[in-house]
Amino acid sequence: MSAPSPPESAAGVPTCYRHAGRETWIRCQRCERPICPDCMRDAAVGFHCPSCVSEGAKQTRSGRTAYGGVRSANPALTSIVLIVTNVAVWLAVLATGASSSGLVDLLGLRPNGFCLRSDGFLYDIARTRCDGGGSTYFPGVVDGAVWQLVTSQFLHVQVWHIVANMLALWMLGPQLETALGRTRFLALYLLSGLAGSVAVLWLSSEIQLTLGASGAIYGLFGAIAVITIKVRADLRSIAALLAVNVLITFAVPNISWQGHLGGLLGGAAIAAILVYAPRTRRTQTQILGLVGLAALLVALIVLRTASLA
Repeated sequence: MSAPSPPESAAGVPTCYRHAGRETWIRCQRCERPICPDCMRDAAVGFHCPSCVSEGAKQTRSGRTAYGGVRSANPALTSIVLIVTNVAVWLAVLATGASSSGLVDLLGLRPNGFCLRSDGFLYDIARTRCDGGGSTYFPGVVDGAVWQLVTSQFLHVQVWHIVANMLALWMLGPQLETALGRTRFLALYLLSGLAGSVAVLWLSSEIQLTLGASGAIYGLFGAIAVITIKVRADLRSIAALLAVNVLITFAVPNISWQGHLGGLLGGAAIAAILVYAPRTRRTQTQILGLVGLAALLVALIVLRTASLA
């Protein structure tokens, strides 16, 4: 049985389902019925109508977010843990030599490793043939340093870099965790970062070193944009913020546009899987979608490393 169409004015504009004649383009995030300003109730993202607020109050014991996640008592906790992890790695890098720290070459993402010989030339040879004689080996993903695809997301050197990324995480993280729940938010952050790393693996120079949480942060931007579209909220503010960050990406030298692009697209795809999953069997659909996306990223990693080997 099909649901009744929302009421419309003579001009074809939707009208509030509770107040006939009041034109509106805002819809309830849960039931998607049009609601006027008097009926709008603030939600984690967007607005709910009074009927859905009442229904939600009856179901508070379930403690579920709008998209099926477990509601967090402290929605900033996951962001705090991620920030502390990033800061701890940054302090370790500073304590061991900053930009000359061995942690930078160990944890940073480099598609292909190389050997820097004492003659000043770079050689694509195995580590066993490089060690000794004043030579230095720089590991890459192709050589088996696959951990760099993840660890590079937590690695920073410059103070402005970590401050900018952590500030963005603090601003966006709690909002997304409120909407998605802790587990789904963490999956969004980590998979977005991995998507950024995969883009770097495919689109960057073989020996270029890439580091920073920007891929994951851009994934949060992409997720916010998708959720904003889903709840039919005003997209202008997030669009303006994205435009500023895209401008910085291409205007400031030595910024990895590849990681930003991969993270943004990955975050948008992950958010779409989470928020557009049907209510029936929602969790199963979300899990299958995320596992499928993760499998695609792994397949891209395998293909790229095989082509560079």
